[in-house]
Amino acid sequence: MSKSLAIVFITATLAVSLPAAAHTEEYFDSIAAPNGGQMRMAGPYHLELVTKDNEIVLYVADHSDKKISSEGGVGKASIQVGKGKPKSSIKLEPAGGNMLKGTGDFTVTPETIIITFIKLPDQEAQSARFTPLKPKAKAAKKPQDKKPAGNHSGHDHHQMHH
Repeated sequence: MSKSLAIVFITATLAVSLPAAAHTEEYFDSIAAPNGGQMRMAGPYHLELVTKDNEIVLYVADHSDKKISSEGGVGKASIQVGKGKPKSSIKLEPAGGNMLKGTGDFTVTPETIIITFIKLPDQEAQSARFTPLKPKAKAAKKPQDKKPAGNHSGHDHHQMHH
């Protein structure tokens, strides 16, 4: 009986932990978002942030990537370009379908951090942190590839690059 209980417990633990691992920032940064933006998880939602020409579009979907209507929702985007710089805030409003949109005077750089807050009808407010121009996860691993390999005096490490 205790062996069966242990198997049930391990199975239940894996069933709960595996889906959570699929929703990390690293996971979302490694996949192509449906609208070309950056995706994050916020409570029961997958949020996709798209920025262009002083406009922010936030797409809302559930964990199965099924579109969730933004009708009656409200949102805000807090934008900071670099640490210690002033923040600006943009109101996000429903724009049809599963979109919330807002416009303002802002610039997106690799240091830009955008924190979104959304509240849909009859749901709790949720937030997510985005870095829209952050290099993809694969690019972040490249510095690790620069570790010397092989014998320096014989220059064996050059062989590994070909």
